[in-house]
Amino acid sequence: MLDVGCGTAKFARVLAERGLARVWGVDPSAQMLAEARERVPSSVGLKLGEAERLPFKAGYFDAAVLWTVVHLIERPLAFAELQRVLAPGGRVAIVTFAPEHFTSYWQNDFFPSIAEIDLARHPSPEQLTAELQAAGFEAPRFVRLLQRAELSRDVALERIYGRSISTFDLLDEDEIRAGTEKAERELPARVGYEVQYLLAFARR
Repeated sequence: MLDVGCGTAKFARVLAERGLARVWGVDPSAQMLAEARERVPSSVGLKLGEAERLPFKAGYFDAAVLWTVVHLIERPLAFAELQRVLAPGGRVAIVTFAPEHFTSYWQNDFFPSIAEIDLARHPSPEQLTAELQAAGFEAPRFVRLLQRAELSRDVALERIYGRSISTFDLLDEDEIRAGTEKAERELPARVGYEVQYLLAFARR
């Protein structure tokens, strides 16, 4: 199995430790891969590379997963590469966020641009269907998952200070400053929130 955009390889580690698959992880960040190597079993292979130019031979994998990275890649190129490296009948699993996730995200009250930016860069089910089929995959099957969680005020502020989601890189610094000040004033002791995932499964 190939973990595309594996980062520090948390998902690859779980699969390997449970004996569910022989796993390779690929990521464009050498720093991420260095951290991953310290965490994963020696059976996990790690390679520096991009989703759009996968450093593997054709038909090598039975399955591939993209875990919350599909909005960060050039999908037509990456899906074509997945089609190449998967064996006939191979499957791809994509974990992303449902469109409605962005309209109810807990940070929207402080950073109004987040919803608009993320809705634009995350693919809808219709977009994923069209793009996967254009790359030669069968029509995907979709599953939606809802996760409810809660943060303390201190942890919520830490996430804001640390700019914990990549969308902060696309926000204006004035909006970040104003939103941070508002959060410092208005965040309650406990912050309840929902994560609405969209999972897509497609066969080569």
